Amino acid sequence: MGEVKFEKAIQRLEKIVDDLEKGELDIDKSLEIFEEGIKMSRICSKKLNEAEAKIEKLTRDQKGELVSELFPVEDENDQ
Repeated sequence: MGEVKFEKAIQRLEKIVDDLEKGELDIDKSLEIFEEGIKMSRICSKKLNEAEAKIEKLTRDQKGELVSELFPVEDENDQ
């Protein structure tokens, strides 16, 4: 199986949560998808940590010091 993209992992995790919250699954199926949910959660966490590290690396100044910059956010009225 190839690398799971963040968006797919988060969508699957949301579906798993929905299924578990309904409480209609038997215990074996609940445990199976719970385990899958843990895997999806770890994938999402890893991807977010990697993105944070990239952003931190990209926002260091010439002296190697971390520079805090706000990302531009589009105002809904500008569209």
